[in-house]
Amino acid sequence: MSDTTGAGVTGESLESIRARIDGIDDELLRLVNERAQAAAEVAAAKQAAGDSGDYYRPAREAEVLRRVRDANQGPLADEDVTRLFREIMSACLALQRPLRVAFLGPEGTFTQEAALKHFGHSIRSLPLDGIDAVFREVEAGGAEYGVVPVENSTEGMVTHTLDRLLSSPLQIVGEVEMPIVQNLASHATSLGDIRRVYSHRQGLAQCRSWLETHLPAAERIAVSSTAEAARLAGDDPTAAAIASDAAAERYGLPVPQPSIQDGAANSTRFLVLGKESPEPTGEDKTSLVIARENRPGGLAGLLAPLARYGLNMTRLESRPSPEGMWEYVFFIDLVGHAEDPDLKRALGEMQQLASLLKILGSYPRSVA
Repeated sequence: MSDTTGAGVTGESLESIRARIDGIDDELLRLVNERAQAAAEVAAAKQAAGDSGDYYRPAREAEVLRRVRDANQGPLADEDVTRLFREIMSACLALQRPLRVAFLGPEGTFTQEAALKHFGHSIRSLPLDGIDAVFREVEAGGAEYGVVPVENSTEGMVTHTLDRLLSSPLQIVGEVEMPIVQNLASHATSLGDIRRVYSHRQGLAQCRSWLETHLPAAERIAVSSTAEAARLAGDDPTAAAIASDAAAERYGLPVPQPSIQDGAANSTRFLVLGKESPEPTGEDKTSLVIARENRPGGLAGLLAPLARYGLNMTRLESRPSPEGMWEYVFFIDLVGHAEDPDLKRALGEMQQLASLLKILGSYPRSVA
């Protein structure tokens, strides 16, 4: 039977519970500001010791997030706890200087969501119009970091990112894995009124079956991003966009058909680009590109040191080499840091066999 006085199961009154929450909030506020002051003191100590002033440390942030995730006993989910602490760290860092983070724009793209998931919201966002532009902005120093898509679970690798990694001096300093929910957003009053569908080519591909079933006659138009698709559809009542919730909201589009991607397990991996790889954390990944003369058993020979040292390869992707027709380079992801003893020895042996070996970065594995 309900207690009309508002008392809970313990007999504590509603007013008393609210007063206790107020007290907890006051203590949280005090502790968060105390943490911010401590972070400022760390930055000042580093600066006094001649540090370069780059206060963001990907390895340290990953370490903190994993520690609080592992210590979490609920009722908050691990994902909620890591998100809260990421935002606290983001705000503390911004007291020194907000990070400039370039990403594949415009505002409202999945890549922006990945950037905010990784860095928190206290950054200076720099939306750019292409993957190449993100690389150039970080290379030129206009941004400290960049975020670009590299792989989708449905459609595979983003080849433009792979090709740019081959030529760029930038390092991979982190990764973000995100579930991707594609929505049909439109001002049209019914599906029958939709004459064209805008999206990034990956968005169109990820929803191919749904489109063939429900909008077989609609023209499919590939644009630079899902956010650009939402902007275009916002001006045309006979058009629709395949886009995220954030893009639809930003451009004022209703979402009559949510979650239309083919298959429930649709996720995208994004790379965080910077100028230096982080130090080892114990839970790392290394990405590299490698090539050898085109001859029988060439690739098997290159990979043999990995098996010899018991190393785990999580990804192998081939791309045409810019050096000649029918020549290929191989992009490889490995578990471990390039400074780990076994991996370091294996890479040294591979270097002796390869015509090309470039370490693209060693970085903390994604933290949910």
